[in-house]
Amino acid sequence: MAVKVFVVDDSAVVRQALAHMLAGNPDIELIGSAPNPLLAMAAIAKNRPDVLLLDIEMPGMDGLTFLRQIMAGTPIPTVICSTLSTEGSRVALDALSAGAVAVLAKPKLGLKQHLDDSRHEMIQTLKSAARARPRARTSPMPALMPKSLPPGASAQMARAPVPGSIHTFAMNKPVVIGSSTGGTQALELVLTSLPADAPGIAITQHMPEKFTAMYAQRLDGLCAMNVREARDGDRLERGVALIAPGGLHMKLQKINGQYFVKVQDGPPVNRHKPSVDVLFKSAAECAGRDVLGIIMTGMGDDGARGMKIMHDGGARTIAQNEETCVVFGMPKEAIKLQAVDEVLPLESMARAILQFDARA
Repeated sequence: MAVKVFVVDDSAVVRQALAHMLAGNPDIELIGSAPNPLLAMAAIAKNRPDVLLLDIEMPGMDGLTFLRQIMAGTPIPTVICSTLSTEGSRVALDALSAGAVAVLAKPKLGLKQHLDDSRHEMIQTLKSAARARPRARTSPMPALMPKSLPPGASAQMARAPVPGSIHTFAMNKPVVIGSSTGGTQALELVLTSLPADAPGIAITQHMPEKFTAMYAQRLDGLCAMNVREARDGDRLERGVALIAPGGLHMKLQKINGQYFVKVQDGPPVNRHKPSVDVLFKSAAECAGRDVLGIIMTGMGDDGARGMKIMHDGGARTIAQNEETCVVFGMPKEAIKLQAVDEVLPLESMARAILQFDARA
């Protein structure tokens, strides 16, 4: 059965271009479009779509307010199609936090050519979104420890272990995490649940290149750990989470007993850049048994083969369970390859990281 799509965008040119792009595809049925959320609400009340394709910056009610209303009632899987300016990226991140399942770029110039070039990505994203189970977030989770220190406090206080931490060892055992659709919310839940002295974490989350720095900055403000977009040569140390930059691959390296990340360009792997497989395979090569690999919510199979290599090399591997995934694609493929030691709900991931860290 074709996926029923409804487009909300104030630009008649965009609506026409999208209709042209989606026309003729047997897997997609464009059931309607609207220039603003108010008209869209009336239309989707009569004919509920499987997926909303939503612009953010619109006159009257903006797309973000509309999305929050949708998610507060009966959620509809929503894909954001927005221009990725700095401000647009910030608002699109808000949309992901509010429950959108994916973000696609929409350029200000050369729209028709861009849509023609990205037709396959658009179709696949809409089809996968139709299988998603979006979960809205009404408020961000609080940080476990403030980033700013009171007057007279020492820098060491910011890195002091949180009372009640499970781990007692200071071994340099890295954690690598891969995620895609639904991952922005899932990563936030995991990272905000970890103490300031948690083991170093390298993360590949499928995101457009303009998003990752801003996303890392947002997480850094919420988390006890330091979170930042990775730079080539960064050391992966305790209390630090490094997020692969959009548009570049990230690998783990071990030099003189310490772990570093290598950030580099290259062709897409599994249609993605950054690719989870690239990170996981490098972790298997340089860390062997001393690494924990976690694969979380996301469409497709990126990371499954890399996790299999990690698992066969003796690494500990965990997949997010279906019930807590927005899209149970990447974890499902890893499980099918028998690459997973344990399947856990999202809420158990932080404790699993600390338990791994505590092992001698």
